[in-house]
Amino acid sequence: MSKTRQNLPVPSFASLRAFECAARHGSFTLAAEELHLTQSAVSRQVKDLEAMLGFTLFRRNGRRVALSDAGADFASELAIDLERLKQTVTRAVAAGNARSALRIATLSTFACRWLIPRLPDFEAQNPEVEISLSARIKPFSFDEERFDLAIHYGVQDWPDTQMTKLCEEEIIAVSAPEFRDRHGLKDVNKIANAPLLHLETRPTYWSDWLRLLGQDTPHAPRGKIYDQFSMIIAAASAGLGAALCPRYLIEDELSQGNLVPLSEKPLLTNNAYYLVTPAGAVSPVAQNFTRWVKTQVSRRKTPLNKQ
Repeated sequence: MSKTRQNLPVPSFASLRAFECAARHGSFTLAAEELHLTQSAVSRQVKDLEAMLGFTLFRRNGRRVALSDAGADFASELAIDLERLKQTVTRAVAAGNARSALRIATLSTFACRWLIPRLPDFEAQNPEVEISLSARIKPFSFDEERFDLAIHYGVQDWPDTQMTKLCEEEIIAVSAPEFRDRHGLKDVNKIANAPLLHLETRPTYWSDWLRLLGQDTPHAPRGKIYDQFSMIIAAASAGLGAALCPRYLIEDELSQGNLVPLSEKPLLTNNAYYLVTPAGAVSPVAQNFTRWVKTQVSRRKTPLNKQ
């Protein structure tokens, strides 16, 4: 390593954080709001960082800013480095408290509606384990992000990992009881003409489900489109339309009668839920959590893979 590189000064954490936040938002103003600083303070920290690095991070056009090519590359790498630093601090705090840290990447709706309500049981059995959850919807590098395990929805397509199938997914048609009665949906043949709720990432679900009932539709059924199952569930409960949802996500709504099944015919998909760990040795705490999750699945009144 050259002497020049050895003596290269390290930017302040404040300036790096200001830049990462501004890059993520594409706005100094929004970055200032998140960091509880003034817009001028964020701008000054970014300028100081540019002066130290010797290249421009943003292209400025009035009040609007956009990353330069070099700035975009730096922002991408810096985001990974800051996440690693965050994880290192989390592990250090856990170690200082004589607790084991377990970092889990999971799907947001799955975590909110299925996993988190069950975590008190795990914590009661494992009081020494400190769990942190982060939302991820796509495969990532365990080497870069340092998660202990992930809960993944899709197919068995995650390289350099060990994937354990947790359960298959079955989708059922539901609506609020008032909506069902208002649209006469006790007759399943009327469902195709009722207001329907669609998930943006799974646009063919209604066509696929109607086909199971022998109702081929020349065009995809129209309706409102949402990009999260949590929104679909809220909209269906509010009587805005009929929805296709995984049963495990709507256990509470079904038990309380806020949503009712429109048919006993489920839609089976080619996807499943997987527990994913890095290739090679798995930590004992991750193995323990994996066993616990499998037990929770097997204890369900209506198992995810036997609906």
